[in-house]
Amino acid sequence: MGIGSSNEASELLLRLGIAKSESLAQAVPAIYEELRRIARYHLRQQRPNHTLQTTALVHEAYLRLAREDSLAFESRTHLLGIAGQLMRWILVDYERGRRTAKRGAGAERLTLDGAEWSGAAGVPKIDLLALDAALDKLAKLDAQQSGIVELRYFAGFSLEETAESLGISPASVKRGWNSARAWLLREMQFGAAPQ
Repeated sequence: MGIGSSNEASELLLRLGIAKSESLAQAVPAIYEELRRIARYHLRQQRPNHTLQTTALVHEAYLRLAREDSLAFESRTHLLGIAGQLMRWILVDYERGRRTAKRGAGAERLTLDGAEWSGAAGVPKIDLLALDAALDKLAKLDAQQSGIVELRYFAGFSLEETAESLGISPASVKRGWNSARAWLLREMQFGAAPQ
């Protein structure tokens, strides 16, 4: 995305306080490709036979954003971070529904290792429900580290983008990312995860 588009999207989002639905409708096309990138990233982390498609995930996130009257977006990165979090919740709800419908049939419990965080090919996918439960637990212990994971893992932000979005230094993001990742790996391996 070019600098002009980024600034344009940020300016449109600043007007959200005046006319939310109109500004959101104008801002989304400016960041649509980034939303698709985030959705593709999320869907690559899912099981191979996942039936939700990239466009459907982006559109569902947009619909949830449009329905929320209390949301205020400070910048393009803030909107993308919230959209990434919404996509996480959509996928978690989708997986819960699938598992409920099958009564747990075929549900695998997998643990994380360092390669899975990088999205390496051929690496088993993580259990999204277990990760969601562990991330909720982390949010109660350290909201900043939880935010770092949501932006880095779920929104696909770089260290710099995460730092900008959270208003902290890239070094703090790196430390928080490493600490949160280690905690989540341990929690998912030894903690009780939902089925």
